[in-house]
Amino acid sequence: MTGKPFIFAPRWDAASYLRNSTGAGNPANKGGAAFSMIATLEYSSKAGAPEKAVADHIKQAFTNPKATKPLNALRNVPGDNVNEPLHRLYLDQKRRDRNRAVAVRECTVAWGASYTARGKECDEFPFATTYEGSAASEFDVHVDKEDFSVLPVPGAQNGAAGNLLSGFYTANRIIDGPDDGFIVKIN
Repeated sequence: MTGKPFIFAPRWDAASYLRNSTGAGNPANKGGAAFSMIATLEYSSKAGAPEKAVADHIKQAFTNPKATKPLNALRNVPGDNVNEPLHRLYLDQKRRDRNRAVAVRECTVAWGASYTARGKECDEFPFATTYEGSAASEFDVHVDKEDFSVLPVPGAQNGAAGNLLSGFYTANRIIDGPDDGFIVKIN
């Protein structure tokens, strides 16, 4: 019964794009409380995990970024620690589209136009739905070019990882902008 209690201060938010418990959009969203903590998105690289290929890609981007595409010996891929978190990009559709376009361009440069053979898709990390996505340097002069990674992965696994990301955003009330940082861990 000694010591000082510590409580994280809550942040109150309201965003019409946050979903309710049924998964439907909530235009009458009256807001909610989220504690000021760095949320952690977990992907599994275990055999049989539906998102395994994406988890393996992210793990390589964190642990051996020089071996990823595009080639960049000085690459520093953010998102694996609280000092360099990722931030959700929701409101700027053009920027999300640009993140995806840059990623697809780099997949095509590295593996040719046929990289989509056998149902593969271009996976990008950081995610296209983050401010740190593959086009970040076009929007922020303080971001180094090519601090991202791309890799063709099976479409079903890319979709599974995307579904996990979407559910993570909802469950953790991650809003657009710099107020909600999150990190990614691979198990």
